[in-house]
Amino acid sequence: MTAARKFIQAKGITPPALVLVKRNEHTTDRYFWAEKGLFGAQYVEENHFLFPSLRELAEEKMAATTR
Repeated sequence: MTAARKFIQAKGITPPALVLVKRNEHTTDRYFWAEKGLFGAQYVEENHFLFPSLRELAEEKMAATTR
């Protein structure tokens, strides 16, 4: 999670955002950068109702792919 935080800070990424951090050749960690902080993707998937900005991000993505 530290690598994700450093990357977010260095790039000036604003929430909401999905962040993929490649740890090594075989492992990629997924995070959700929300207004409330940085969360593991699995936690967010299981508790999606706590993250209304995730719905907004998903709707934007769906709109972009249907154009």
